[in-house]
This record gives sequence, structure tokens and C-alpha cells, in this order.
Amino acid sequence: MPSGGRFDVERKRTRAAEIRRISEDSGFWSDNARAQGLLKEKAQLETRVAGFDRAWCALEDARALHELAEEARDDATLVEAAQHAAELERHVETLEFERMLAGPHDRANAIVEVKSGAGGTEAMDWAAMLYRMYTRYSERKGWDVEPADLVAGEEAGISSASFFARGEYAYGFLKAERGVHRLVRMSPFDAAARRQTSFAAVDVMPEIDDDIVIDVKEADVRIDTYRSSGAGGQKVNKTDSAVRLTHLPTGIVVAMQNERSQQKNRSMAWKILRSRLYDYEEKKRQVVLDAQEAAKKDINFGSQIRSYVMAPYRLVKDLRTGIETGKVDDVLDGDLDPFIEAFLLGVRRTDRVVDD
Repeated sequence: MPSGGRFDVERKRTRAAEIRRISEDSGFWSDNARAQGLLKEKAQLETRVAGFDRAWCALEDARALHELAEEARDDATLVEAAQHAAELERHVETLEFERMLAGPHDRANAIVEVKSGAGGTEAMDWAAMLYRMYTRYSERKGWDVEPADLVAGEEAGISSASFFARGEYAYGFLKAERGVHRLVRMSPFDAAARRQTSFAAVDVMPEIDDDIVIDVKEADVRIDTYRSSGAGGQKVNKTDSAVRLTHLPTGIVVAMQNERSQQKNRSMAWKILRSRLYDYEEKKRQVVLDAQEAAKKDINFGSQIRSYVMAPYRLVKDLRTGIETGKVDDVLDGDLDPFIEAFLLGVRRTDRVVDD
């Protein structure tokens, strides 16, 4: 039992009972938003307490059976005790998962943004590869993927792009990917086929629920409309359907051109702006920058969180956890759980290699 673990559970149990008493008050629903928030908090607390109770019962059962089997020298009881121990391990893994994703917005949908960095056309192609990697990862998780904005590169790839990942714990998992990603490979854009290094940055924000009020004054937002870029020919959009919102006090800019309707682009742009402003305000309240914010440096050498090497050897290595694998193609196809889970669990190993 980790130090303080049982006491933390008892605090959760006490808080859930307190909310239960509050909910029985006749004026509980006079503030609908507050009532729903408290009931949501109560449900989450009860889920965590129930998980702990199941694990504790499994531990007691396994311990009692093992002691009984040792005293009676009964092989059948020893086998049963081992089965209870295996069940206990599953309960502990569930508790670890819940601890790993216990942040205030970890259950929320995510907004993922990818931007190319140093490296020119090579970096823009790398940004497109990352965009595909994260959409594939999201699809593997069973989340819905909705493209938001995409600015194509001048020759290949993308300059920047964003999408919504909608599903339970989408933000909780994807927040681990914030930072700079470095690619080393033989460039397909170099006639001499020389090895090139390129960079792209990934940012992840929670999609803020509509019941969270973000006060944005219209006078503080400049709204520009323009003609969205397209593939050319008949697909050229001949109307000013693209929308750009600039929040003047913070300098935050959100552009949206994925939809053919200006109204839809405007609506999605406002949604992302609200999420970015909420994220901005949350960071301002922090006394010390957390690891995610510390990772957001220049999109260049020395600032990456993970390296993807395709030449002269093949290796993906997370520089924060030490997790590495030679299965580069699998990673680029969305096999990210070993990296993400290690980071969220706080793993730091220099000798950890994912099986090849």
C-alpha cells in the first residue's frame, strides 16, 4: 500500500458522502450547473473508491487462501490462491490506470495541433506523418476523429493542421505527446539522398464542455474571413468561407477552413479559441511550469521529447522515459501506448526497450 493511499481513499469516501448529503437538500437544484458538477464529482469519487475496495477485498481473499493452503499443505487451495492473486493484479492495474488519468480534464475530448518546424519541405512532410500517426492512434483507441484545420505545405506535407479526437480519456492520453518531435532519415526531397533532420511540434488541449463558461468579449476578438485553399480545379472554394479569429489581449490566433460553410468554420474556430483561452488561463495559475509546458521550446535541435531515426539505423526513443523500440513503422502507424503509458506513469528507465 503506497504511503497515504488508504487515507486518500478515505478522503474521497468522505467527500462523496458529503455531496450525497448536499444533494438531499431541497434547494440543491436551484443552481443547475453547480448541481450537475457536484453529481459528476460524486460519481467519479464513488468509482475510484469502489475500485480500491475491490482491490482490497481481492488482497484479503488472496492472503487468507494462501495462509490456509500453507497450513493445510493443499495444492488445490494454493492454485485458487494464485488465481485470486492474479485477480488482485488486474485490480491494481486498473487503480494505476485511474491514478494515471485522474486530471480534471483527462476524460475530455482532445484538440490536437501539429506544426512543422526547422527543416523546410522535409519538416512539412514530417508534420504530415505525425498528423497521420495521431489520427491512426486515435482510431485504434476507438475515438472519433474530426479534422479541424489544415494549411498545406508549399511543396509537400503540411505547415500546420489540427483535429478533434472525441472519446473517453482522449485528452488524458494525448496530453503526453505535447512537445517537439525529431525525425532523422534519408530525405526523399534531396536529389543527393543525404540524411536530413527535421522537427515538428505537437500541442494538445482539452475540448472544453459547454457548461464551463469562458468569458470572451467580442471586442477583444478580431474576425477575418478569407478564401480557403483547396486542391484546385472544380474543388476551388469561390467564397470567403475560411475564418481566422485573433484574440487581441493574448495574441492567440485560431484559423479554420476545413468546412465549406463559413458558419461551421466560425463555430469550430470559436470552440477551439475557448479551449485555448481556458488552457492559457490554467497555465497562468500554475506557480511552477509543469513538464508539459517545459517541453514547449523552439522547434529545433535540443528541444525534442522523442526522436524517430530511420537512417543509418531504425529506432524510436522517448527522451523523457528512455522507452525505445526498433519498430519505427508500427509507431508511425499509431502504436504509441508504450510511450504514452510510460510517461503518464512517471517511468524513467535507461534500459527499457519495447520488444522487437
